[in-house]
Amino acid sequence: MTFDLALAWNSLPALLNGAWMTILITASVMAVGAVLGFGMCLVRMSRSRALAAIGAAYVAVFRGAPSIVLLYLVYAGLPQLSIVRDTPLWILFASPLFCAILGLGLNHSAYVVEILRGGLSAVPAGPVEAALALGLPPRIVFIKVRLPIAVRYGLKAYQNEVLIFLKSTVAVGAVTIADLTGAANEIFSMTYDPFTPLVTAGAMYWLLTNGLRLGFEAVDRRLNRHLAADLPDRRPATVRRPRPGLLPITQPLLRRLRRPPAKPAARETH
Repeated sequence: MTFDLALAWNSLPALLNGAWMTILITASVMAVGAVLGFGMCLVRMSRSRALAAIGAAYVAVFRGAPSIVLLYLVYAGLPQLSIVRDTPLWILFASPLFCAILGLGLNHSAYVVEILRGGLSAVPAGPVEAALALGLPPRIVFIKVRLPIAVRYGLKAYQNEVLIFLKSTVAVGAVTIADLTGAANEIFSMTYDPFTPLVTAGAMYWLLTNGLRLGFEAVDRRLNRHLAADLPDRRPATVRRPRPGLLPITQPLLRRLRRPPAKPAARETH
């Protein structure tokens, strides 16, 4: 089994179209997950037991259900309801792309709820108490103090979730969407060469994954730039040594200057 360079080059346009669909779905699901996740996180952390129970049930259902099951339920299950089939909602649910974004967004938002809740719970009490002592309203304290710190704490966990989700978008092939993996499988079915298109698609996934990773690392450095200024300077101190040519002259002079002055001799009295 060999890698066919000519086939890889000829199949590049189809694979790029599939990669664009993967990027579009990933970005859309991240946006939907951020909005739903933030709202349900507030519900999950509510002081009301009823609202907190609703948030906990949301997380348990949509985080526990496999993404492929959610896709089938949204794409093939919800359109069977009369409230969807006989209303203008059918225009949305007739689109496989909308169903894919909604199904994956529900699954992704459940993880965002727990990531954001963990970050908010880890915020130290000192900055919050200081902001309240200054007379800031609780809403401003949450937006300006607690939320930025929570985002900084939860960014690494969110990065891992997005990287895993990017490679899980292959499930959209179940609802007739041709993503990067779907494009590679279509080329394989036409050429009977599974090695070349799948390896090329794997290389594209590697580029997308590392591009996302570098982007998150840049955001992390931006959010934590104040920590870099507090780090001690660990560079070795430079010692300035005298030039060898002046060493024989300067050493006797330095010894003479460091020698204590001689005491005057006492006068003899007759």
